Amino acid sequence: MPRKPWLYLLMIAPLAGPAHAADDTAPEIERPVAPPQAVGEVHALRTIPEACARIEGVFTGNATEPYRFAVLPTHSNCQPRARFVDATEVGPDTASGWIFNDLIRIPSEACPSQHALVRVWRKPGSAAPLELDAQGRVRIYLQESKQTAGGAASKLPLFTAAMAVEGEACEN
Repeated sequence: MPRKPWLYLLMIAPLAGPAHAADDTAPEIERPVAPPQAVGEVHALRTIPEACARIEGVFTGNATEPYRFAVLPTHSNCQPRARFVDATEVGPDTASGWIFNDLIRIPSEACPSQHALVRVWRKPGSAAPLELDAQGRVRIYLQESKQTAGGAASKLPLFTAAMAVEGEACEN
């Protein structure tokens, strides 16, 4: 399986605009606030099995970038059924077909007034199940698959995540 460098360290800066438009919309997944996390302690935020990805975050203790998260592959043998894309490139919002999927709140242990918000968005794909032949089996022919390979990736469901830090920064 070819390596996907964008998947290993997709560090996304806090976003303004469409990613924050979800505040008036309830996410599909309701979850309680996560337990407070210590500075420098990497913690798992969410796994997205369809995209073979997991989101990890860490409070940095740095005033200019208090929280950082990365999207990492779950396993090298995983076959993705969805793609994880950069939120700064797609600008997720409900008007463009994105669905606000999840809101993860992570408070800082060192600074209780500060917490990170990670918003996960998904966009359903239009991929249809493969048709069965007369014998009830799926047949994939090399020439046909080469011709349709380019369009198949655009039909997959998409996921993206955006992060913001809210609350007052604490003095060290």
